[in-house]
Amino acid sequence: PTETPTEPPTEPPPTLPPPEANPFGNTDFQYEGRYLKLRHGESVTGIDVSSWQKLIDWQQVKESGVEFAMIRLGYRGYEQGGLSLDSYATANLDGAIAAGLDVGVYFFSQAITPEEAEEEAYFVLEQLEPYKDSITMPVVFDWEHVSNANARTANMRDPDMLTDCTLAFLQTIEAAGYRTMVYFNRTQSWKYLNLEELKDYEFWLAAYTQRMNFPYKIQMWQYTNTGKVPGVVGDCDINIYFPETPDT
Repeated sequence: PTETPTEPPTEPPPTLPPPEANPFGNTDFQYEGRYLKLRHGESVTGIDVSSWQKLIDWQQVKESGVEFAMIRLGYRGYEQGGLSLDSYATANLDGAIAAGLDVGVYFFSQAITPEEAEEEAYFVLEQLEPYKDSITMPVVFDWEHVSNANARTANMRDPDMLTDCTLAFLQTIEAAGYRTMVYFNRTQSWKYLNLEELKDYEFWLAAYTQRMNFPYKIQMWQYTNTGKVPGVVGDCDINIYFPETPDT
């Protein structure tokens, strides 16, 4: 009888190497006055804000030692899925730029497909057009689970899909000439994202502690969500940015 040809064995997809290891540890950061600083090497202090903070006295923010601001530009609704501009985005952009701060923006995503993430990116680019020459910090993809059973993203647990959404947003923004960054917390970093596929982009970690024990290299660290900053009423997220690893 004629021998049936056999299919060659299927090789597993190549495994990407993990992101670069974090060069910093528990003793590399300490408070200098009001804000956390990198003990050896360059670091800058910043805040991230949205309509939750209402009106901000940006000159007072700068005089307190803050050097940059990450401003929520907009968001996708978690139930209906519409795209909206943050109600204080324009005031915050104008105020922070006028005060002489470095400025970046983030978009609160609830995308459930790469196509929706790309739609969000184009929305961001349209809103940023009047500010294109003033955006000196990254444009950030901020996807978070919300505690609402009716959220469109309630069952979004596939790391491959969420990583594809992240890439769709970042690649679209990057193609327009902006720096890019992805925001995540510890749980997202190991459970809902494939960081090895995102390591060409800057990482922004939310971890509310003054001890650095995240295993991978990051460029921005949101170390508190209950900070007190002159010029801001109520609690405020405070960040430290250290894009370059210092010589040791």
